[in-house]
Parts: sequence; structure tokens; C-alpha cells
Amino acid sequence: MGDEASEEHQSSLAAPFIFFVVLAFQFASFWLDHFKKSGSENEKENQLREEIRQLLKEASSLSQPSTFAQAAKLKRQAAAKERELAKCLNVHVKDTALYSKVLLILKVSTYLILLIWFWSVPVASISQQLVQPFGRLLSWRTAGVQNNNVMVGIIPWLIVSTKVCIFICRLTFSK
Repeated sequence: MGDEASEEHQSSLAAPFIFFVVLAFQFASFWLDHFKKSGSENEKENQLREEIRQLLKEASSLSQPSTFAQAAKLKRQAAAKERELAKCLNVHVKDTALYSKVLLILKVSTYLILLIWFWSVPVASISQQLVQPFGRLLSWRTAGVQNNNVMVGIIPWLIVSTKVCIFICRLTFSK
């Protein structure tokens, strides 16, 4: 009886634990995507863009034959600033790609560990009446129905948790 109570307590904590792990990964993933999309709009890049615009504006105002050399010099300076800006943007892209790879590796390894840990152990139990048509689907790889409760397996719980977490992240990041 002591083992059964301990297993039930572990099972009751497993579902929220797995949900919060999935939520953490989804938030990290959405934050990283948001960081990628926003670009690296930092001060240095904005300053470089402004300097390039200013140099090109000055060069275009120098259209006389006597000022051709000065206009060419300004255009070369603008081209050098553009290369510097491209280099900054390239570093940003490489950093976010590295973070994305690390996050993916952590996510996959964590999900595999959770799958191995809870493979044939139910993670949660839900009243059979609440999940009437989907009871067998949710109880895949577990004991099925016990005491009018559907025992939810790890794979269906990961799928449901992921979908709910994606919805929560979209609501959070859309603001």
C-alpha cells in the first residue's frame, strides 16, 4: 500500500512537472524567434545605418565635376560602413543559429528522458466522462481505465502540453 501511494503521488506531480518543462522550452523557443525577427536593432547598428544614409546623402549632393573625387571618397566610406554593418548582422545571425541548435538539442534530449522515464507509467488521471471519445487515445502505453479514470500516457501528455504551451506563448508574445 505504501508503494502504491508513493507512485500515485509521483504520478500526480508528473503532469504539472512535464507541463512546466514543456512551457519553459516553448517560451525559450518563442523568445529566440522573437529575438531573431526583431533583428539586432541595437545602437551600433542604428548608428551605422544613420552614418551610411548621411554619407550617401552628402555624396549625392556633390554632383559637380570639381567635387567628383570628394563624392567618390564619401561613397567608399559608405561602402566600408555597409560592410561593417553586414559583419555585425552576420555575427547576430550566427549567434542566434547557435542558440537555436543548443535549444533544440536540449529539448530533444529532455523529451527523450521524459519518454524513457514515464514510458509505461501514467502521468495523470482524468475522469473518463471528460474525455469520453478520446480515452483510449490518451491512455496509450498505460493501464487504460482505472476507477472510472483514464490514465494519461506520456506521449499524449507531451502532445497536449506542447499545443497548450504554444497557444500560451502566442498569446504572450503577440502583445
